Amino acid sequence: MSATIAPVQEETYNKVQNILISQPNPNPTQRAAYDELEKRFNVRIDFVPFVSVEGLTEKEYRKNRVYPNDFTAIVFTSRTSIDHFFRLCGELRIKMSDDTKYFCSSEAVANYLQKFIVYRKRKVFNGTRSIFDLKSYVLRNKEEKFFLPCSYPGNPDVTKFFTDLKIPIQEAVMYRTVNTDLSDLKAIKYDIIAFFSALEINSMFEQFPDFKQEDRRICVFGKAAHKAVTDSGMTVNIQAGTPEAPSIAVALENYLKISNASK
Repeated sequence: MSATIAPVQEETYNKVQNILISQPNPNPTQRAAYDELEKRFNVRIDFVPFVSVEGLTEKEYRKNRVYPNDFTAIVFTSRTSIDHFFRLCGELRIKMSDDTKYFCSSEAVANYLQKFIVYRKRKVFNGTRSIFDLKSYVLRNKEEKFFLPCSYPGNPDVTKFFTDLKIPIQEAVMYRTVNTDLSDLKAIKYDIIAFFSALEINSMFEQFPDFKQEDRRICVFGKAAHKAVTDSGMTVNIQAGTPEAPSIAVALENYLKISNASK
């Protein structure tokens, strides 16, 4: 049974005027939900990425002496891993076999794969929310040679999943996450700060070591970000990634319905 997320702090729901989201400005379709929040609740929402992804160069990757075309099954946990896998394959002049099988963490990741391969269901498998949903498919294909493109320092959860199934998998770092320069923020004066990952929280404290939560409300997506917030001594006020609030936008909407309601 998975661990439950600790309850968020009981809130006084002070009125919100501005919100900082620690991600790049999304595309118009994804941004629409936030635009609606700005209009409905008279708030300003700013997007500032706290981290960015940097791909390994061909020269850096060659030091691994591990080549994707030596494997018959590729495991993708994100669209970013797909981008850097096929980028490096191109730079290394590697063409994957048409018989290669692909195991994707979700339908969205599997659909993104269509940008790079001729999509055939017999060779593409996807989970509902994670690779762990694919246990039966992985076991049916245990004779394949599995390859996991990932970021530094690796993906221990996925490698443990395969180890527990007694199926070998080769992990290969193809990209890394780096802090973005937040000096333009100077002071983080927002009523709500929304985080999607622990890395974003680490980036903030590395660049603003004296940051104090004070009366700011912290919104997080998922367990890892929740843990990073509480480990840093802050309190989670708004939780996303739950049945009641499956996204940050919905979690903010639920909060703003109370905090910015007409008195």
